[in-house]
Amino acid sequence: MDRWQNRVAAVTGASAGIGWAIAKALLQSGMVVVGMARRVDKIEELKLTLDEKLQRRMHGCKCDVSSEKDIVTAFKWIDANLGGADVLVNNAGVLKSTQLIEPGNTQMIRDVVETNIVGLILCAREAYQSMKRRNIDGHIVNMNSVVGHGVPVGVDTLTTYNVYPATKHAVTALTETFRIELLNEKSQVKLTSISPGAVRTDIFNDPDLLKKPIPFLEPEDIANSVVHVISTPKHVEIKELTIKPLGERF
Repeated sequence: MDRWQNRVAAVTGASAGIGWAIAKALLQSGMVVVGMARRVDKIEELKLTLDEKLQRRMHGCKCDVSSEKDIVTAFKWIDANLGGADVLVNNAGVLKSTQLIEPGNTQMIRDVVETNIVGLILCAREAYQSMKRRNIDGHIVNMNSVVGHGVPVGVDTLTTYNVYPATKHAVTALTETFRIELLNEKSQVKLTSISPGAVRTDIFNDPDLLKKPIPFLEPEDIANSVVHVISTPKHVEIKELTIKPLGERF
């Protein structure tokens, strides 16, 4: 992580769970971190749990990634106040409790698509433009999922996936599409998709599921993976990293 000392990382969805674990791990690795979230007050609360040295390098920034205005404003703030984003972790994502065949769920479906697909695209776009303007060989990490590579049926699964796997399949395709565009631009910015299995976060709040003895990863496991992929030598790019809890059956 030597090359990233005192460099700036933007982490979306940083107010809880995986996002906060990633923000904390990057701080502990020597980076300046901007936590982007709708609940920026929650980030400020969590910031107080850090030691004083880390607090000085942690910045909360209000940003709903389903809003283009919020995204553009957030990256302008990072450029103006911190010099620009060198690393982006596209972590924000949502899963709504519905089924594709359920009537009256249109807004829930749109919310998931806007956050998991459109928000990811726009954050990557703005981060890349910041890197390009400064001629920085940055790194963009897209938080994917094992369901972005196949939809499991049967044991150890959520009671409903609805549009969520489709949005994560989109992350798989988008990461490679971004990679092609960057290759065409002769950019040295790296791109990584990280695909976790089940992680112990609020997304797994189905009481029936939690009764089952299924294995879970912890948010810190994913944070360690982010640190790993961005700490590779400049000539090494980890394109896809799948990380699963031991014993997971899908």
